[in-house]
Amino acid sequence: MLTSTKSLTDSEVENTLRPRTFSEYVGQDKIKTNLEVFILAAREREEALDHVLLYGPPGLGKTTLAHIIAAELNSQIRSTSGPAIEKSGDLAAILTNLNDGDILFIDEVHRLNKVIEEILYPAMEDNVIDIILGQGPSARTVRLPLKKFTLIGATTKSGSISSPLRDRFGVMCRLELYTPEELTKIINRSAKILKYTIEQKAAFEIAKRSRGTPRVANRLLKRVRDFAQVKRSDTITLEITQNALNIMEVDELGLDFVDRRILMTVIDKFEGGPVGLDTLAASTGEDANTIEDVYEPYLLQLGFIKRTTRGRVALPNAYKHLNKKIPQSSQMSFLDEDK
Repeated sequence: MLTSTKSLTDSEVENTLRPRTFSEYVGQDKIKTNLEVFILAAREREEALDHVLLYGPPGLGKTTLAHIIAAELNSQIRSTSGPAIEKSGDLAAILTNLNDGDILFIDEVHRLNKVIEEILYPAMEDNVIDIILGQGPSARTVRLPLKKFTLIGATTKSGSISSPLRDRFGVMCRLELYTPEELTKIINRSAKILKYTIEQKAAFEIAKRSRGTPRVANRLLKRVRDFAQVKRSDTITLEITQNALNIMEVDELGLDFVDRRILMTVIDKFEGGPVGLDTLAASTGEDANTIEDVYEPYLLQLGFIKRTTRGRVALPNAYKHLNKKIPQSSQMSFLDEDK
């Protein structure tokens, strides 16, 4: 049936779930405290905030934090990503259109082209940009002045950023994984925005299985809400939550089907390892980069696997979680040096 009432898609709902002020932003207390000081000082001096680098695992709120900084500064924010800036002219067009105090937010800043990085250096330090006009012997360089702006870079791989670029960020903030208690607060706030009542035990159950990540917590909350809606329940109860998460194959530690398949492949097919990343990817049917960037960090944090010079090795915690017996042949693999 057609209706004139606008319905929100999941992506639009996600935008409404994003906090818009530091007071709404849960967790990362040290970062918030420092940023509030830096922002207040910049506003009192009527200067642009120093360039900010936000780094940490995906889903912790780097983009949200960038928009909050812009709101606190009463500044306009222009958003783009490293892979989207393919040519120097693209970056030049963005920079020359910035006004005083504007913020340029570059997600995945570690994926910037090296040529683009070199253009950023004078822009970040001296608020100028060098443009080459013409080709060959007649080519000449024109230096254009820029308005004072703040670059906020976000990355999940700070080590992949070149040293010259990283050193030009005056404020560096590492975002840490959230505790279940912090995630419970986020889930309660999101449930109110979604206009659903949730039991405290149910919120904590979702928090425990959210891998320390607000993005995962909100995603699981929305899916559990779907189960509650189909059951015609106005409240997300603990029973509905546990049932929904079990059906979605998200276990007590937040491991999903793919996580367990990776662990089972290492343990069952390769006797606990070591097994190379490409071999593991071929055996599980997952992309190697996806395994390394999405699944491995959490498994490493839990102490379920170890990277060694010869490949990935399953650790005792993984065997215990999956109720598997450690084979004698894998005992010495745990002692192999780190990759």
